[in-house]
Amino acid sequence: MQIIAHGGAGSPPDEPADRQAVLDEAVARGAEESDPVAAVCAAVRVLEIDPAFNAGVGGAVQSDGTVRTDAGLMTADGEVGAAGAMPAVCHAVSVARAVMTETPHVMLAGERAVAFAGAVGVETGLDLWADRTRERWGEAEPPTDDAEAHLQWVREHFASDENGDGSGDEGGDSDPETDDRPARADPHDHDTVGAVTRAGDEIAAATSTGGRWLALAGRVGDVPQVGAGFYASEAGGASATGAGEDIAREGLARRAVGLLERGADAEAAARLAIDEFDEAAEGDAGIVVLDADGGTGEAYNSPAMQTARVND
Repeated sequence: MQIIAHGGAGSPPDEPADRQAVLDEAVARGAEESDPVAAVCAAVRVLEIDPAFNAGVGGAVQSDGTVRTDAGLMTADGEVGAAGAMPAVCHAVSVARAVMTETPHVMLAGERAVAFAGAVGVETGLDLWADRTRERWGEAEPPTDDAEAHLQWVREHFASDENGDGSGDEGGDSDPETDDRPARADPHDHDTVGAVTRAGDEIAAATSTGGRWLALAGRVGDVPQVGAGFYASEAGGASATGAGEDIAREGLARRAVGLLERGADAEAAARLAIDEFDEAAEGDAGIVVLDADGGTGEAYNSPAMQTARVND
């Protein structure tokens, strides 16, 4: 079993050693499984329960004060499952797997996705808050229940995070009186998690997230969109992380796998995909790639992205 996993592209983490230990545990747990789908889900589940990442517990909070989770999963033979906008569901990747294996659909979302999760044995009704997210939300001065108030509040608070360093208006030349860009949200904003696994000819890629801080309630980003946050084919697989709106527009994961299909190895595909993304978009991003020959690669244009690998 070969695995590469990431803990998100963004600002340098406060506790890099602790986070690295969790990533190492995730790939070790995945390597114990017998097939790539089980392996990628096992690895991601370890990351979803750790509040240091933005997936499951410790996920980003939307404008109505709710943490909603998203995930997507794909195999080399084209099987796909995704789930999005699920409140109180930690293991979004398990829901995505069930969508892939138990339904004729590609994606479920919202309250009915939560009901489906419960029906297939995925735990629901969980508290996804962490100490840091409660503290951050307590400073947010959220809007009223009025839809127009939510929209105006999001326009003022939702961050594109062009630098990915957590600096926001404090990062240099920005003037809060004249700069139209919204303030930076949270350093954990892009700590989406994901992994790609391979055993023989079988490949699976998965990504899971708590979304973006201070997004409009119900927002669904790149992670559960096929070809944006995740993608796999016989040539290999990819899991992306970063500024979700930009990643969705650019189809980052599909772009990386397309480079594999045209003959690039995993390292070159990761690097070229991020180079092309950097030219086309303003946000930060990272990607991990695993090719059909077992090669792994990673690249990012943010200040940091932690990864872990197993090559068994």
